[in-house]
Parts: sequence; structure tokens; C-alpha cells
Amino acid sequence: MIKPILIEGFLVALVGLTLALGANAISPRGLSLSRNYFPESSEPTKGAGGGRNQPSLQPSHPDGTNGVRDRLLAKGLQIADALAAKAAFDDPLRLQGLVIFIDARGDEAYAGGHIPGSLQLDYYHPEKYLPIVLPACTVAQRIIVYCNGGECEDSEFSALMLRDAGVAAEKIFVFGGGIVEWRQREWPVATGSSDGAANPGP
Repeated sequence: MIKPILIEGFLVALVGLTLALGANAISPRGLSLSRNYFPESSEPTKGAGGGRNQPSLQPSHPDGTNGVRDRLLAKGLQIADALAAKAAFDDPLRLQGLVIFIDARGDEAYAGGHIPGSLQLDYYHPEKYLPIVLPACTVAQRIIVYCNGGECEDSEFSALMLRDAGVAAEKIFVFGGGIVEWRQREWPVATGSSDGAANPGP
């Protein structure tokens, strides 16, 4: 009696696994089963924050994107290199809310250091942030989304979510170098948790 029950349980689990893998394979946002989503960096960058996807420390392209440019362009996303991101930060329109930065990392990483004035949009918990972020994106003329940089895909996912929510694609840029390159260039960094509506910063 026990043996048929075990066989039946095994078959149910096998069918469930097959359906789950099939759904993941056809989903445009399915998980890559061969990717390590929690890599350990042998050379952590001081103060870079503990994001879920640590950046690759392989030699980067001159714009700091670590070779992600083609992937972003293939998904219809525009990319901002470090100099473009800094120019956006220095643009007087940022103080008017017409240029905004969006940090796509979790609370701990954001609190550990973010570009001053950045709004937070954790892709994995959007309901907490979208009521603040979407109105800001509607007003903004340019939106720079970033995460840790390199192989971290949180900024990509958040940019796609904003686009899917109706934000005009031509306004959205992904800063491929992320907070790690920003810190390496010794540009301004703010710490502390997000209170929803960010101060534009210095």
C-alpha cells in the first residue's frame, strides 16, 4: 500500500517540476538556471553595499558596463555610461525633479550608500516604492536607473518594469557601471534609508 502512494507522489512531483521548468523556459523574464544569483566576490569594494547580485570584478569596458551593453540594447533599453550619469547628476534640471536617479537595490544596500537624491525601487518589492516612483517618472524628462553595476541585473529589471508600467522608454537609461563605478570615481554618495520621496541632494 505504501509503495503505490510513494510512486504516485513521485509522479505528481515530476509533473509539477516539468510544468514549472516549461513555464520558466517560455517566460520572457524566466530565471536562468545556469546563472549564479549570489556570487561571492573575492575582492569586495569597500562600502559598495550588500546587493543581491555583486558586480563582476572582471576588466570592464571603458564605459564601465562590463559587457552588458548588448544585452540592454537587445531589450530596447538605453544605456548611460559613467560620464553621462555624472552629467545628469550635475544637470540643474535634477534639482527641479526633471532628471531623476532610481536605485534598484534592496534596503540594506541603498542605506549603505546611494547616489544622492536617488529614489529607491526594489524590483523584488515594487508595491512599496511605485506609489512614489511612478509620479516622479511621469514628471521627469530623464530617468537614470542603476544598481551595483556589472553583472547585476536589478537595474535592468526595474527599467523594464517602469517601461511596462507606461513610462516612456525614451526617458529611461540604465547606468551600467552602477554604484560601484560611481564610488570608484569618488563621486558624491549619500547613506541612510529611503523615506520614499528623496531629497535631490547636493
